[in-house]
Amino acid sequence: MVLYVDMNFFEDYKRSDGRFSHKLRFEELSGEPCLVLNYTQLSKALFEELSPKALILSGFGRSFEDYDVPSFYELNDILHETEIPTLAICGSHQLLGFLFNLNIRAVERLYDQPMRKLRPGEPDHSPTAYHPGYFKEEGFYPVTIVKDDPLFDGLSNPFWVRESHYCEVKELPPDFELLASTPECRIQAMRHRSKYLYGVQFHPEAYVEPYMDGKLILENFFKLARTKRFSAK
Repeated sequence: MVLYVDMNFFEDYKRSDGRFSHKLRFEELSGEPCLVLNYTQLSKALFEELSPKALILSGFGRSFEDYDVPSFYELNDILHETEIPTLAICGSHQLLGFLFNLNIRAVERLYDQPMRKLRPGEPDHSPTAYHPGYFKEEGFYPVTIVKDDPLFDGLSNPFWVRESHYCEVKELPPDFELLASTPECRIQAMRHRSKYLYGVQFHPEAYVEPYMDGKLILENFFKLARTKRFSAK
């Protein structure tokens, strides 16, 4: 089983059906059923009971400062302890940076970490609806591999994937290594040094013709989950 954890507020989770198209893709590519849970429904005890073959964490629909930090405690404990292959996408990639750079239980509030403000005369791709005045990677972008990893098997360098963000991981956590970058966002992909715990700033699940590299990345991730579970050390 693949466990897909939706990181949106529960009221947003109930209204959205986009995650179900992702569920179908995960099932097709993994050959496993995919269970979707909101992050508020997940506990360490439930996670241990489910014992999924792979864990995927979704992007975020709101800013970090809108979330209560204690709501991340259970997920923090799971991510620090589990050996199950894990892929954290976009906002969850940024959350991974917070959880492994900080003692989350000593933090009162998390805040967005934008890439940068727009330069004079630089166009704003979303001037009203989405953090006006800040630079955004929005659309399909080339991402450069800086360290070989099984996640990128069969890809060209650079590879092309969907981006939709204005924030980034500012500091690589000490137990992680950098895997991929863009000129504006250095930490596009990272991996824990001793297990298959990945964070990716881009959205591999949002592949469309002719930009299909995200599909191969997911196929590679699920291959790791099938063949090398608990053996990354």
